[in-house]
Amino acid sequence: MRGTNGIAVPSWTVPMLPFPDPPLTDAVVALRRWRGADVPQRFAGFRDPLCLRYSWPLAEPFTEEHVLRRFAGEEEARLAGEELALAVVDATDQARVLGGASLYDVDHDQERAAIGYWLVAHARGRGVATRALRLLAGWAFDRLRLARLELTCAPDNDASQRVAERCGFVREGVLRSHLRFKGERRDSVLFSLLPGELV
Repeated sequence: MRGTNGIAVPSWTVPMLPFPDPPLTDAVVALRRWRGADVPQRFAGFRDPLCLRYSWPLAEPFTEEHVLRRFAGEEEARLAGEELALAVVDATDQARVLGGASLYDVDHDQERAAIGYWLVAHARGRGVATRALRLLAGWAFDRLRLARLELTCAPDNDASQRVAERCGFVREGVLRSHLRFKGERRDSVLFSLLPGELV
């Protein structure tokens, strides 16, 4: 292939994002690929008021159909090298869903990605989010060779900010009017993590 100036331009494709193999675990929690059988648990867990308050961006009600469409969209994004979504489960009972964790907005050229997580109500307050974030961030640096991870959350989501700080993420500031959220604009707090900073 040649560019407009006649110089040869290498053609390349963005690699799909691999699932961690074996699944990531610290013997307390594990991160594995989502399964079709997880739909009822994912729907029930995410429809919790706290998840909907901070993680559901649409003004319309959350339904099981949204979960099914999200499953399909996540696989398309994984194959395109843009996102990797994983179920957070109990390490001793991997059928028991505790929440979700994902890498998204993956930019291979800039070696950068965003990272996020959510938990079902009964899994909160036990260090599950911290464990899941450490596992996924460590894998992202080691396996994908990323140079930067970014984490954003609502300014009043104190619990999520504490999780980020426990893992070594550095608060960089507030992104004003950062995203569309429930029909309005919302600010986001921005955190970042570089290789060697994970704790």
